[in-house]
Amino acid sequence: MKPWMLALSLSALLGLAHGADTPGAAPAKVFRYAFPIAETGFDPAQISDIYSRTVTPHIFEGLYAYDPLAMPVKIRPLLAAGMPEAAADFKTYTVRLRPGIFFTDDPAFKGKPRELVAEDFVYSFKRFADPAVKSPIWNSVDEIGLLGLAALRKQALASKKRFDYDREIEGLRALDRYTLQFRLQQPRPRLLETLAQNDLFGAVAREVVEAYGDEIMGHPVGTGPFVLKQWRRSSLIVLERNPNYRNMQYEAEPAADDAEGQAILARLKGRRLPMIDRVEVSIIEESQPRWLSFLNAEHDLVDRVPPEFVNIALPQNKLAPNLAKQGMHLHRMLNADSSFTFFNMEDATVGGYGPDKVALRRALSLSLDIEREIRQVRRGQAVVAQSMVLPHTSGYDPQYKSEIGDFDPARARALLDLYGFVDKDGDGWRDMPDGAPLVIEVASQPDALSRQYDELWQRNLNAVQIKARFFHGKWPEQLKQARAGKLMLWFLGTTATGPDGIGALQRMYGPQSGNQNLSRFKNAEFDALYERMQVMPDGPEREALFLQAKRLQAAWMPMKTHVHRIVNDISQPWLIGYRRPLFRNEFWQFIDIEPAARH
Repeated sequence: MKPWMLALSLSALLGLAHGADTPGAAPAKVFRYAFPIAETGFDPAQISDIYSRTVTPHIFEGLYAYDPLAMPVKIRPLLAAGMPEAAADFKTYTVRLRPGIFFTDDPAFKGKPRELVAEDFVYSFKRFADPAVKSPIWNSVDEIGLLGLAALRKQALASKKRFDYDREIEGLRALDRYTLQFRLQQPRPRLLETLAQNDLFGAVAREVVEAYGDEIMGHPVGTGPFVLKQWRRSSLIVLERNPNYRNMQYEAEPAADDAEGQAILARLKGRRLPMIDRVEVSIIEESQPRWLSFLNAEHDLVDRVPPEFVNIALPQNKLAPNLAKQGMHLHRMLNADSSFTFFNMEDATVGGYGPDKVALRRALSLSLDIEREIRQVRRGQAVVAQSMVLPHTSGYDPQYKSEIGDFDPARARALLDLYGFVDKDGDGWRDMPDGAPLVIEVASQPDALSRQYDELWQRNLNAVQIKARFFHGKWPEQLKQARAGKLMLWFLGTTATGPDGIGALQRMYGPQSGNQNLSRFKNAEFDALYERMQVMPDGPEREALFLQAKRLQAAWMPMKTHVHRIVNDISQPWLIGYRRPLFRNEFWQFIDIEPAARH
């Protein structure tokens, strides 16, 4: 199919979804763009992928949220009436809710308005502990240390009975209708950052969960600015303005020297939220049709210009003149993210803690030409990563250097030779020290961009005489396999959800094995560092522990961090107020569309 025919086909398909505006009415303000990877669903307790977590904070709301323009970031009350009252030891937090906030109308409420109350947050947090929910982030919630929550989960597991949501626990209490109290086992000086994650910790109504049961992933009901209107799994997600959303106005606090932020504030300050009527998200996994949809004005934003088109869209890292002439805008930043390869520490080939296994992982890391990855596949839109800690977060030091950032195939070959990974049968490929074939099984996805990464892996491993075998699967399926410990290694990405760098360290924390810790790395020294950092306030002593953690990553190599990505979003001229979110996934309520300006 020729590109112009593909563009016309996409336009026709998306046009059916848009529908017609009511005659005589102002044209609906519809925001349209695409995810490159499919969502999994919209129940906060059952999701962990970034795409589902981009939808949920527009339906559900948490106690706190990030200011849409403030840099450095600033957290402010959302459903809470004010900032939390924290005890001096950071082990007790009291939060008062705003009265008069209601859930979206739903048949589960039997025709009655349903007000948000403190007990809804008690229930929502308990759901992560319910074994029947199988929450992929239970270990992260468990780390908060809410008194009695883990014991409640253990009781359900031991008795094999239904989780007892009605049993009161010390760590999660509704003191009255609008007052919520958290009590913790250990100090948590940064609990506020957790409470600001609206994608996961928004309020859920018990009646809704019980009414929809196993279908709850497709029936999200919250207090937020949008409601789910249509969902074709892995194809189309449609949200519409919540007609009963309370009177919320656009407010922000950009820095005085932030010219772009100040201009956005001047234009939108005081506007009622949300400013748009409808959001349509298509799932387009291949880069070419996603890019063509944007160029043909079928989408209002391209979220991350595909690498294949960076040289065309961004010569010398500036917006191409033909795009600038159309009024398009470039939004460019070093993102708080990384791409990485984890090695399954329980795998018979690359796992283990013996010197030979450490040497194999280090050799694999040294054989990967990350500069070539940046030049050829990423078209220069990344920087070499030296550790798992992400830009814009505590613990990140742009001057830090480690072996993780090295490309040195000669040293890789020397390590392999030293520890017995040599060609024993004369077939040209290295074998294991015991003579068994050495084959690296690389998990990947069946799309054009992934094939480019596969080619790099093949080239790099060929150079050190290691045989590679690739197998492909859809991203959600590969994630399931990774969590189950069934992949030898996999290349994927991560994005920070808050300004504390400890979130990235979860990737190596033993109790997170099978969840955030996909490598299943277990090391007592690292775990002790992590646990000390959790209870410490920010400061030089905590920063020193970050340095120790980064050195342990380089020494044991359970994961090879490749790059921190430079993201380039381009918006159409009629998209107003867009700024790439940092540490949050919600932004649809903070943008506006000028329908008359569309082509």
